Amino acid sequence: MSDPAQLIQKIRAAFAPCTLGEWPTPLEQAPALARAVGLAELAVKREDRSASSYGGNKVRGLEFLFAGAAPGTTFVTVGGTGSTHCLATAVHAPKALGRAVVAQFPQPETPLARAVAAACAVHAALVVRSRTRGTLPVALLEAWRRARAFGPRRWIPGGGAHPRAVVGHFLAGLELALQVGSPPDLIVLPLGSGGTAAGLALAVAQLEWRTKVIAVRVAPLIVANRWRVARLARGARRLLARRGVPLPAPRFPRILDGMGRGYGYPSPDGERARALAADHGLTLDPTYGAKAFAALVQRGGRDMQRVVFWHTFALP
Repeated sequence: MSDPAQLIQKIRAAFAPCTLGEWPTPLEQAPALARAVGLAELAVKREDRSASSYGGNKVRGLEFLFAGAAPGTTFVTVGGTGSTHCLATAVHAPKALGRAVVAQFPQPETPLARAVAAACAVHAALVVRSRTRGTLPVALLEAWRRARAFGPRRWIPGGGAHPRAVVGHFLAGLELALQVGSPPDLIVLPLGSGGTAAGLALAVAQLEWRTKVIAVRVAPLIVANRWRVARLARGARRLLARRGVPLPAPRFPRILDGMGRGYGYPSPDGERARALAADHGLTLDPTYGAKAFAALVQRGGRDMQRVVFWHTFALP
């Protein structure tokens, strides 16, 4: 196993990502919340604090997805009206001397989703919204066509789900190794587009940890599934190998279903978990964090005592 700090430096030198985030993100101990959940130790990886302008786990991937873009590039992407990926792309594109054009599909109306959508409208150069999910391809084609008027275009996959972005999340796992005294028993995170889970799976393998990674599915199965996580991880592993960083094959996360009624809808278990976390000073969103934390609450201390919860969602 290479020294994590040296490996982070080597990968950043090889890929030359943009500088969008403020690293490392904090790892905060939550002893009272740990006791409430039945754990000996609970630490929260605060990816929501990755950037002062707008944080969240998507910032790590965007550093690599924006890399090498010519000044004036328009980054075109897609997501729901409450998509933190869309908002992060819109907020951070100007730091890469570009702008964002976004195609969006409707998702359940919640105060948080409305706030994200409003912020995205402020920061993006153009937002094209479909009336239904079924007409999203039409909105996406229109967004791509209209983006041409701004200059050169670059496609950013929905959720930032690309092997280059996974490299950023792999660095997050290496960063965690510099913050913990010994490997945790378990890492728990929400599973949406799959990039963060893929990066953490690669990191755990590289670090030779026996840590289990549990990804709690909060998006439809067609998007959030083991096959997609594996494909993203394999792609990132190939990219890294071509730049002189060979990695061992990862053990892929165990996936639990936490979606409930559907993507964007709060779930009863999630809302109870969100209230419990709020009582101990941790604010979770209903779409991602609350549902992932609910899975942690339900497992209690059955097969784990030292846990890291990956807090991915930044409030707009």
